[in-house]
Amino acid sequence: MSSSSVPSSDAARDFLAEAEEIVEELGTQLADLADMAERGTLEPDLLNAIFRGAHSLKGLAGMFGFGMIAEVAHHAENLLDWLRMGKVSLTPEVLELLFASAELLTSLLRACVDGALDQHQAAATAHAAAISAYLNPTAPAVAAPLLEQLGLSESLMGALTEYEEHRLKENCSKGRHIYVVHASFELTTFDQGLSQVTDILKSCGEVISTLPSVGENMETHIDFDLLAGSDRNEQEFAALLKDLDVSIQVAGSAVAVSQSEPAPVSAPAVPEVEAVAISPDKAGIPAKLPVLEGAAASADEPLTAKSMSRTVRVDIGKLDELMNIVGELVLAHSSISSIANRMRAEGFSRMAIDLGKAAKGLERRLTDLQKGVMDIRMIPVGQLYEKMSRIVRKVSREQGKKIELKMYGAETELDKLIVEDIADPLMHIIRNAIDHGIESPERRLAAGKDERGTVRLSSFQKGNHVVIEVEDDGGGIDIEKIKQKALSKGLVQDVNGMTDREALDLIFMPGFSTADTITDISGRGVGMDVVRNNIAAVSGMVDIETRLGQGSRFTIVLPITLAIIKVLIIFCAGRTYAVPITSVVESLILEPADIKTVEGKEVINLREQTLPLLRLERLFNIDRIGINPGDQYVVIVGSAEKRLGLVVDDLLGQQDIVIKPLGTAFKALRGISGAADLGDQRTILVLDAGGIIGETMRSGGA
Repeated sequence: MSSSSVPSSDAARDFLAEAEEIVEELGTQLADLADMAERGTLEPDLLNAIFRGAHSLKGLAGMFGFGMIAEVAHHAENLLDWLRMGKVSLTPEVLELLFASAELLTSLLRACVDGALDQHQAAATAHAAAISAYLNPTAPAVAAPLLEQLGLSESLMGALTEYEEHRLKENCSKGRHIYVVHASFELTTFDQGLSQVTDILKSCGEVISTLPSVGENMETHIDFDLLAGSDRNEQEFAALLKDLDVSIQVAGSAVAVSQSEPAPVSAPAVPEVEAVAISPDKAGIPAKLPVLEGAAASADEPLTAKSMSRTVRVDIGKLDELMNIVGELVLAHSSISSIANRMRAEGFSRMAIDLGKAAKGLERRLTDLQKGVMDIRMIPVGQLYEKMSRIVRKVSREQGKKIELKMYGAETELDKLIVEDIADPLMHIIRNAIDHGIESPERRLAAGKDERGTVRLSSFQKGNHVVIEVEDDGGGIDIEKIKQKALSKGLVQDVNGMTDREALDLIFMPGFSTADTITDISGRGVGMDVVRNNIAAVSGMVDIETRLGQGSRFTIVLPITLAIIKVLIIFCAGRTYAVPITSVVESLILEPADIKTVEGKEVINLREQTLPLLRLERLFNIDRIGINPGDQYVVIVGSAEKRLGLVVDDLLGQQDIVIKPLGTAFKALRGISGAADLGDQRTILVLDAGGIIGETMRSGGA
């Protein structure tokens, strides 16, 4: 397979899915590494995990023939190797190269799916050259005299890898005590015992190396020498291991400190942990241990080749197809129920009753099937949070601002397709929060705030909706500035009677921006109108709250799924429509005497609040035939604080439907989200409540 070809095999597609997981994990780990760099600390285990991720990606890409991805991962691996060896320091330049590597790898994976990998050849070559130019080919000389003063045996020093030798020097340079812990374990339980000792040593320092050693009972036992660095003195260190049958040697004094107390008969008071697999990939553990068949398993437990994982990757297209089939079955069930009702009305009582019972049984099974398929499609929004975390760090670095991202509700679940569709709108909102909302550290300090700004990303389920909130503690939105900008751009003719909420809605108009200068992030007037349109495309709504000098909050309300939804069937001016139940607040009978007129707009007074009305025939320019019926209804739709009453002639009940797209020809049609087939072979339009409310507000009323 060439580097630019679209993956054509299942194995290659699986590679792309796994590679994406690796790159996303790398991004998260690099963010943690950047935090450590700010604190002036460096965790070797984290650095080794990032190194292993780059190494795994390089191997996978090379195996499947994605040479360009393998090459970029290889150079990132080289930089990480020099970093973990101490040949380069964790400087801002190194962090920038590592973040650039993760971003480039993400771009290459996306290009691989589109078959456009060759277009990134120049970028990949330039990035590889940048890493090569940064790395100094001359490694620092090993401080041999320092290590010789430790008095370690030649066999132990000779078994250390270059990385372990570097970690030994690092511990010595920090003034830590160096200990050699000798432990002997029975062959059948050595993994648990070794893990127990390792955990204790890690709790008070670093395990530099774990090496097999020669013991007295080689037929029944296996011995290890663990080289460790710790700030604890000899007495404190020995006290930690006093309940274990080990001996301790203090490096530098070459004095063996054996435990004087005998090992207790009862189990040690250290919590039991899982066995640790010893392999070359495990940081600080060389692959020098002998292969002991059956040593890691108990005597009674049979060996098995079964996989421990019971998960499987499924293409979302297959789930869509399955959901469509379920939807067709729902429609078929509606037809059967309708036939049963008509048969009963025409006198076929016995047959109608049996058919009705069968329809009820089918409905129960369909409900279970529908729930099962929908559960498979649901994923936690935490997967989206990880991407937003990387964006915050990237934009904050570019802006020279200090930002802390707080995330809540990562376990909240949404339909996979909805998560994908709101990723870009959410990114636009967060980028604008950093660019427009969060002030510079100097301005925040001058305003009496912490120099580090906060962006709060939270999500929670509310009924059949999921609410996602993006909140910042920045300067807020200057509503007067919005009005003046809109006036100067000719977007509005008069702002005197405009309310604050109407002014905030101007942000979502095409071409609107409050930025005084154009940057790579904002100022061109694109983004927020796309945010509203994309969210409306998935039957969602977005709302803004702001307080000048204190911050802003964007609230996105989304349906949990769009695959199969329950709708309210309405009838108006001779036509039938469907309104998603998730958008319906309530419905009530409309009395003509209740209708008032305010500034030429029809409204009603509902629980001491003014509710604007909209007649669908006016929205869709439909000529009503005959006179209006005596009784009419108001279907109140909306989300957050926005409400609108749709005046309709009749309510025909609720039904499950499958929304079908109308196609590109009707893409610009406001207020319609798609079409659906009913059980009686009729096709009706599905109303988009968010789009109708937005269109009504833009047009100045109903």
